[in-house]
Amino acid sequence: MLKKIQESANFITGKVNNKPKIGVILGSGLGDFVSLIENKKVIPYHEIPHFFKTTVEGHSGQLIFGTMSGIEIVVMQGRVHLYEGHDILEVSLPTRVLGLLGIKNLILTNAAGGINANFAPGDLIAIADHINLMGKNPLIGPNINEFGPRFPDMSFAYNPILLNCIKTSCEELNYPFKKGVYCALSGPTYETPAEIAMLKVLGADMVGMSTVPETIVANHMGMQVAGISCITNMAAGISKVKLSHDDIKEVATKSMGNFKNILKKTVEKIGQLK
Repeated sequence: MLKKIQESANFITGKVNNKPKIGVILGSGLGDFVSLIENKKVIPYHEIPHFFKTTVEGHSGQLIFGTMSGIEIVVMQGRVHLYEGHDILEVSLPTRVLGLLGIKNLILTNAAGGINANFAPGDLIAIADHINLMGKNPLIGPNINEFGPRFPDMSFAYNPILLNCIKTSCEELNYPFKKGVYCALSGPTYETPAEIAMLKVLGADMVGMSTVPETIVANHMGMQVAGISCITNMAAGISKVKLSHDDIKEVATKSMGNFKNILKKTVEKIGQLK
């Protein structure tokens, strides 16, 4: 695995000279954020050794280097998931590569189902913590000592300083700040009403099929992580509406204006941190 990660990173550094410290991973339907990036240098995933082509609609599958308000960033426009048939090491490999490229601050985004009754479709929610119910952990197996310790602490998986950057960004944009606990399941089926009732008891505010593997390996490598979920639907049993991926993409698209503004301002604030 270490060899694969190094080969991916070496290929990328052979293509670009950028040295960004901020990385962003864009979830379902949220890829239009890249329209704000200047001085773009684009590498399709299928060209990068050991990266996989995305198969889910709404995930373009490109690695984009560039600047935003003069700050160097790299953005993954889309991700791969467990439910596409990849194992958890493959899902988390791109995040490892970002760490090897020198990323210190990572912003993860996703489309999620709302469990908290105070949320509504279209809301953008900062991730304060997570629950891993994927049944897998990307650190199982031999530890890569070059990256981090055998037993990494997850007390602050979502960095409080970065969380505050999201909060102040929302406040400055007059957008109501909300935070919650994200729960990850493997998918690809949406959850049953009984499963959502269980997750509510466990303390989950939103649910999805990504993000957690990336958060775990990023923390293992010493990166600071922030997360934003776009609530694209209310989860099964919370709402009586039948769930579909097309509807989820539509809500994400409608939320794009606020999403781009909040994420751009958050990038600017993180870029000002010492």
